[in-house]
Amino acid sequence: MRKLMVATLLAGATVATPALAQSADPTFTGPRVEAILGYDHVGAGSDVDNDNGNDDQSIDGLLYGIGAGYDVNLGSAVVGVEGEWTDSTAKSDRSDPTDQFGFGRVSQGRDLYIGARAGILANPNTLVYVKGGYTNSKLNVLAGNTDQMTDTSFKLDGWRIGAGVERAINANTFAKLEYRYSNYTDAHIDYMDGATSSEFDIDTDRHQVVASVGWRF
Repeated sequence: MRKLMVATLLAGATVATPALAQSADPTFTGPRVEAILGYDHVGAGSDVDNDNGNDDQSIDGLLYGIGAGYDVNLGSAVVGVEGEWTDSTAKSDRSDPTDQFGFGRVSQGRDLYIGARAGILANPNTLVYVKGGYTNSKLNVLAGNTDQMTDTSFKLDGWRIGAGVERAINANTFAKLEYRYSNYTDAHIDYMDGATSSEFDIDTDRHQVVASVGWRF
């Protein structure tokens, strides 16, 4: 009887171990949410929005925000859709005219992004991917030589591409490191009195290096 009980327990452990291992394996599939933090650089892309000929006009700051998405594991590949809301501390210097890149003194405002991504599994815990989609950004106009924002802002429309690596910490949590480039080609002005200008052409570049930590359901 004792030998039979030991044999039964060993058999049960043999069956349970693969099941546990399988349930703990990250799958890179299903809905996810994440917190985003990184470096933000916004600058003139060309003379379209560069009013003094300095191609290095730019503002820099800390990017922060949240994101959400949904992925489908196809085996060795993963595809998905995603969206983000971010903000930034980047803003023009009070006295340096070379960081205005054609918009006057501004601070970088909220950014909305929606797009898709596709990647391959380098190993069961690591996803290497590329991404792309639509981005809408806001530049808040600063009053004179102060940091006070007015109710006037620029709204910018453009596209974004990027690439990154996602690492599964366990079956539910993950960390990401990502680079993305955005180019804005159209803009309009929202004035303090509520009026809106017609659209005009711009060429504004944005470079970001971000890290994310998230939860997969």
